[in-house]
Amino acid sequence: MNLLLAIAIVFFERRNPKSVWAWILLLYFIPVPGFILYLLLGWNMHNRKMFRVKEIEDQLESAIRHQEKQLMAGSLRNIDSAISDYRKLIVYNLEASEAVLTDDNNVQIFVDGPAKFKALMEDLERAKHYIHIQYYIIRNDVLFGEIRKILARKVAEGVEVRVLFDAMGCRRVNKRFWKGLSEEGVRVAEFFPAFFGRLQLRMNYRNHRKIVVIDNRVAYVGGFNIGREYVDLEEKYGHWRDTHLRITGSAVGALGLRFAMDWNYASGENLLESAGVWNALQEHAPGALDIPMEASGHCDIQIISSGPDHSIRQIRDNYLQLIHMAQESIYIQTPYFIPDEEILTALKIAVRSGIRVHIMIPCKPDHMFVYWATYSYVGELVMEGAFCYTYDNGFLHSKGIIVDSRVFCYGTANMDIRSFALNFEVNAVVYDAHKAREMEGYFHRDLEHCTRITKDIYTSRGLLVRLKEHVCRLLSPLLL
Repeated sequence: MNLLLAIAIVFFERRNPKSVWAWILLLYFIPVPGFILYLLLGWNMHNRKMFRVKEIEDQLESAIRHQEKQLMAGSLRNIDSAISDYRKLIVYNLEASEAVLTDDNNVQIFVDGPAKFKALMEDLERAKHYIHIQYYIIRNDVLFGEIRKILARKVAEGVEVRVLFDAMGCRRVNKRFWKGLSEEGVRVAEFFPAFFGRLQLRMNYRNHRKIVVIDNRVAYVGGFNIGREYVDLEEKYGHWRDTHLRITGSAVGALGLRFAMDWNYASGENLLESAGVWNALQEHAPGALDIPMEASGHCDIQIISSGPDHSIRQIRDNYLQLIHMAQESIYIQTPYFIPDEEILTALKIAVRSGIRVHIMIPCKPDHMFVYWATYSYVGELVMEGAFCYTYDNGFLHSKGIIVDSRVFCYGTANMDIRSFALNFEVNAVVYDAHKAREMEGYFHRDLEHCTRITKDIYTSRGLLVRLKEHVCRLLSPLLL
C-alpha cells in the first residue's frame, strides 16, 4: 500500500518536489503511521466547481472583461493616479480571483478585540434585513453569548440570520450548541463536517475565512475569531493583537458574494435564489458596480480569495507581486512565517536591493511546530539584513503586508504554506495611501512592544533551539 501510494504521489499528483520527497521519506521510515498521516493530511483536493454559482457567472465574467479593457486602456473611471503603478496587479486579481476593483469604499481599521466587537455588535443591532456571519472559530463562551442575544432579538424582528462555521476550527464545540442556535431561528451550516462523529478526513483543509455582512451595508474581514481570548480575557495569551477591517461601500457586495458561495456549498441552500438576498447582493454585485448604490468613501479595494479548490494561489501571488513591486519599504505581520521558496527569495532580493524589509512575529507560540519553523525562516532573513521583531505584548495574530506606504493586503491569510495552499482564505487589497500610512502607523506603534532579533541574538541561540528549528523546518513541506 505504501508503494502504491508513493507511486501515486510521484506520478499522479502535481506537488512541490520538496513535498514529494518529504512524504516518500515519511512513508519509507515510518510506513504505518506515515500512511495514516497521509490519509489525514496529505491528499490533494482541486475541485474548481465547489463554489461555482451559475446565477452570477455570466454577469461576473462580463464585468471582469469590461474592467480589464478599461485598465489596460487607462480609462477606468476615477482610478487614483497614486495607484496607477499597481495596474498589472489589479488586472491579475481580476483574472485570477474574479476580484473587481471598487472605488467608493471606506475602511475602518481595528487592532484590538474589544473595539472591533463593540463596533460589530452595534452594527448587528442596526440590521434590518439579514446578517451573515462566517468564522473559522466560534467558541461557546461569554463573547458569543453577547452576540447570540443580539441575534435572537434580530430573528424575532424578522431579520434573516445565518452562521457558517468550520468543522475543524469548532471541533470542541458540542453539537447541542449549534442545535440550540438553530432552534432559536438562526440558520446554521458547517463547512466540511466530520465523518462518523469526530473523524475528520479533510482536517488539513479548513475554511479560515472570517466574514460578516450586514444588509449589504457594512462588512467585516480580518484575523479575529469569536472567543474570549480575542477580547483579552484569556490569561494564557494576554493581549491579543490582531487586525480587522470594517468596510462600507461597493466592496461589501464582493464579501457578500464570497459568503454566499461558501454558504451554498456548505448548506446546500442556494442563497442567491432567495429574492431578498439576491436583490441586495445584486445592487453592489460586480456586474452593477458602475452605479454604486451607497458610496461611502474613496478607497480602491479588491476582495481576493484563495483555497485548495483552485490551482492558482491568488493571495500568495499577491504577496509575491507586492514584494517584487516594492521600491522603498515592506512591512509584514504574521503569526506564522513559513514562506515558500519564491516568497523567501523575493524578500532576500528586496533586502539586497536596499528596500527596508520589516517582519513582525509573536514572541510566544500557540503551535510549537509552526513557531520553530517560523523562527528558522525569520533567522535566515535576519542574516540577510532584514529588520525582524518578536511582539512581546501578548500574542500577535495580525496578518498582512504594507508596501511603500501606498497599498496593503490584510485579511485572514498568514504568510505561510498552509494559508497559501491548504486553507480557504480571503483578503482585502486596499490601494489607498492614507489608509496604508495609518496601517503602517500601527506597525510602528507595535514596535514599542517588540524585541528586535539581531544577528548576534540569532547566532547565539542554543543547541536545543537549533535542533527544534531544523526538525520543524524539515517537516514543513508536508503541508504542501
